[in-house]
Amino acid sequence: LVKKISDLRPLESGITLTVKVVDAKMVAPKGRQARISECLVGDETGMIIFVARNDQVDRMKEGGTLILRNAKIEMYRGSMRLAVDRWGRIEASEPAGFAVKEDSNLS
Repeated sequence: LVKKISDLRPLESGITLTVKVVDAKMVAPKGRQARISECLVGDETGMIIFVARNDQVDRMKEGGTLILRNAKIEMYRGSMRLAVDRWGRIEASEPAGFAVKEDSNLS
């Protein structure tokens, strides 16, 4: 079952959705070896921040379309963040036929 961003709820897991990458910026936590990028992703129902870690960072190209499989919602300072851990997958997809709804940010 493929979900839409507007359907996402706190601490939900096992999510599959197709998103476009709107923006990606590197985050450099102090004292960490891991590469982390906060990426704004969206679909026709809204946007949310996706936290990309290590090799995932390379896949988050602005304007690209991705399928996130077995994703989950993590909470960070009271806000939802989308993430894919080792049990999930990020797959490249054909360009999506939707425009991102930029006035509805769930993060």
